[in-house]
Amino acid sequence: MRRRRILVLVHEDLVPPEFLDGYTEKEIQSWKTEFDVTSNLRKMGHDVRALGVSSDLGTIREAILEFKPHVAFNMLEEFHGVALYDQHVVSYLELMRQPYTGCNPRGLTLAHDKALSKKVLAYHRIRAPRFQVFEMGRKVRRRSDLALPLLVKSLTEDASLGISQKSIVASDEKLRERVEFIHASIGTDAIAEQYIEGRELYVGMMGNRRLQLLPIWEMRFTNLPEGAPAIATEKVKWDEKYQDQIGIKTGPATDLPDGAEARIVKLCKRAYRQLGMSGYARMDLRLNDDGGVFLIEANPNPQLACDEEFAESAAHVGISYEDLLHRIVGMGIRYRAQWREVR
Repeated sequence: MRRRRILVLVHEDLVPPEFLDGYTEKEIQSWKTEFDVTSNLRKMGHDVRALGVSSDLGTIREAILEFKPHVAFNMLEEFHGVALYDQHVVSYLELMRQPYTGCNPRGLTLAHDKALSKKVLAYHRIRAPRFQVFEMGRKVRRRSDLALPLLVKSLTEDASLGISQKSIVASDEKLRERVEFIHASIGTDAIAEQYIEGRELYVGMMGNRRLQLLPIWEMRFTNLPEGAPAIATEKVKWDEKYQDQIGIKTGPATDLPDGAEARIVKLCKRAYRQLGMSGYARMDLRLNDDGGVFLIEANPNPQLACDEEFAESAAHVGISYEDLLHRIVGMGIRYRAQWREVR
């Protein structure tokens, strides 16, 4: 790929420096993904500018008009402090006729709303856990057809925010307590979904029309206390000491039941297309003891740090980190947004 002008959109608190000298490990961790992307794009010879964004679309417009980027590398996970609003930023990029990386607005809208995405999946007979939404300010009453135990989490937030071992509830009283906790601590509606006991699997995907699936990846819990559920809590994802304590290991999924790999591939491709996704994504799945596969969440624009599951699974099949970024940039430039069809 020839040298490109790349405008990297990041949260204003996560604008990375050009060099790591003088920063503590804790400081680096907060913007590590942003640093990995921008520094490697520069190493690849691109003209890279990181733009901090919070609640003003005007800053994006000014940067586009002044810098004239070939592509905007979208790393925003929220706008105006609202997780769902990142879709509006991408819509704005389309209104500006600006090519961008990652998922399109429609795919972001469908995938970020866990209830909406599950309704779409159910319509297309794509297997996902049964669920119920509990809106803020409403009484918590479980439907009679939704059996316990349930896993309770935010309807719209990702990165396992608010998920802990207490998120799995086995009584209506615990359900009410956990829903109220999500309402109070996260500030969003809550979703309670059927708890699927089994293996925690991830599948990275790339593509607009033609899809490439990365190897099926698994998170293993090798030292969990007896009786503790094997779920990717907030501490499991972000607390390195806790990861070491309970023996978190990630790598290619092995010893899958007969036919499971083919079912997983088919499910992921169908979900990606029916949710209208583009660019790249990570599918979170559970595989139960009977070999049943359930799609837990579809995650557009997943974490791209060089040591996260997405990049690691790509490296496992010979796609280097620089090549991965190269492909993501290329897909962004080639994506046929509707404005390209206007004559």
